[in-house]
Amino acid sequence: MELARMILMRIQVTGIATLLVLVALILGQKGAEARKGRILESFEYIAMSCRAHSASITDFGGIGDGKTSNTKAFQDAVNHLSQYANDGGAQLYVPAGQWLTGSFSLTSHFTLYLHKDAVLLASQDMSEWPVLKALPSYGRGRDAAGGRFASLIFGTNLTDVVVTGANGTIDGQGAFWWQNFHKGKLKYTRPYLIEFMYSDNIQISNLTLLNSPSWNVHPVYSSNILVQGITIIAPITSPNTDGINPDSCTNVRIEDSYIVSGDDCIAVKSGWDEYGISFGMPTKQLVIRKLTCISPYSAAIALGSEMSGGIEDVRAEDITAIHTESGVRIKTARGRGGFVKDIYVKGMTLHTMKWVFWMTGNYKAHADNHYDPNALPVIQGINYRDIMADNVSMAARLEGIEGDPFTQICISNVTIGMAAKAKKVPWTCTDVEGISSGVSPRPCDQLPDQGPEKITACDFPAEPLSIDRVVLKSCTYRMKYT
Repeated sequence: MELARMILMRIQVTGIATLLVLVALILGQKGAEARKGRILESFEYIAMSCRAHSASITDFGGIGDGKTSNTKAFQDAVNHLSQYANDGGAQLYVPAGQWLTGSFSLTSHFTLYLHKDAVLLASQDMSEWPVLKALPSYGRGRDAAGGRFASLIFGTNLTDVVVTGANGTIDGQGAFWWQNFHKGKLKYTRPYLIEFMYSDNIQISNLTLLNSPSWNVHPVYSSNILVQGITIIAPITSPNTDGINPDSCTNVRIEDSYIVSGDDCIAVKSGWDEYGISFGMPTKQLVIRKLTCISPYSAAIALGSEMSGGIEDVRAEDITAIHTESGVRIKTARGRGGFVKDIYVKGMTLHTMKWVFWMTGNYKAHADNHYDPNALPVIQGINYRDIMADNVSMAARLEGIEGDPFTQICISNVTIGMAAKAKKVPWTCTDVEGISSGVSPRPCDQLPDQGPEKITACDFPAEPLSIDRVVLKSCTYRMKYT
């Protein structure tokens, strides 16, 4: 019996020792993992593509103190991750912090993801902004005759790129650029925040963009673009801080966005005068929906003025504008050439506006003195319907071009409440032709009322565009860093 008791005690002691050894091994393994890298974040988002490989900007020496330049870290990270383009793609994670950086270029099959407390701060050191040639469809820079600074986030000839986050922030620190612009000290056109050229399958989503030096989002010469869940904020007096500007692009969807801007909330473009005519790439198949805009000196949606390559098949619905100069504005002039046609707008709610509708055929800005004054734009097939507005100074100002009228204008089911100090004549129309139905106050004679039976006369296509058929995937990641 004594022998049995001793054996049992030995087994118990051995078991406890073994257990202690196992615990030590586990803790040691976890400690080693903690030293090598630990999971910082688990997050999920929806995107056109998920990625097989991930890294953090901190893996490349990034320091989020708001003072240290991370331009090299971002570019090194993108260059390193580009090796995975044909192996499931890669994602660069930007954790919480303030990440000062100049311009950097992305690669194909790539995602840039910003944590909700991550802020990209645009550098005010001009040496961190490469200078690019002027866009061929413009012939010159917007601010100066020469080239232009590369955008903060830039890409050319890319495919399958996602710039997204948990509503992380990109701060352009634009005051520095605005001051230099006003003082005439810039040799080149100010940078944008995000620009993609000659690219395909691009997603820009769930971000806050602040104080851009100039335009905020500029896809150009590109196709299959999704811009979704974007908040854009700039002072209402800031120069040329357009929100989202699709430019010579095909198959674009802009939705669920909120914009406060010193210029047009959305400006649809396709090149400038003879350069745009020669380049000949229209913007077409564009969807804009669920947009809220505040822009006291510009439009919720502008078509032009740089429209020389043409604009067609634009579909806008569920638009809200508050304290904005105009709901929809078409801007063009002699010398522009090109066309704006097959435009469909429905479901606008407008509060405190200067104009609801504005068409301008005498927009004066030209790229240079070499434009052809006989290059006349074609403006036709403009459809507006189902619009409610209040506190409006003037219902519409529709000014075509003498000898080149804007035609096939249709306005129906529109109720405009005029402001207490509104213009005595709510509509002014010259060189325009079209029809109306169910519009109050009564439109000008150039848009004769067709009676209540025609209240749905203005077209809006039922067939969706291919960009509306894009299916987003749910992507889940656990991030480690060293």
